[in-house]
Amino acid sequence: MAVIKEGLSVATKELGAFKKFISRGNVVDMAVGVIIGGAFGKIVTSLVNDIVMPLIGLALGKLNFAELSVKIGESEIKYGSFIQTVVDFLIVAFCIFLVIQIFEKFKKKEEPKPEETPAIVKSDEAILLEEIRDLLKNK
Repeated sequence: MAVIKEGLSVATKELGAFKKFISRGNVVDMAVGVIIGGAFGKIVTSLVNDIVMPLIGLALGKLNFAELSVKIGESEIKYGSFIQTVVDFLIVAFCIFLVIQIFEKFKKKEEPKPEETPAIVKSDEAILLEEIRDLLKNK
């Protein structure tokens, strides 16, 4: 019975820690970013497959990249699909770069706070040493 109570106590502590972790703003922001990123990825993939690559293929003489492949023995290497994936990645990376640039422009620039020098509390000995130093300088 004691083992069960101890197990429930540990589970309750872990559940509380998990609730605390999941309720922090960073986790929620990250989850929203992942969901939007997935949807954005689908849009970019469609842009590449349905608009960009056909235009590039048309410019290169009605070349269809999806059909580009090399057959080696029984295997077929689809390098056209790879080219489309690379173009897809480059467009996503460029779009992310642009979004970050836009956020950086709108981000409030924090003015650096002037550093405050802490007030130095001098001991009696330090004051006496300074007075002796000043007297020696004046002689």
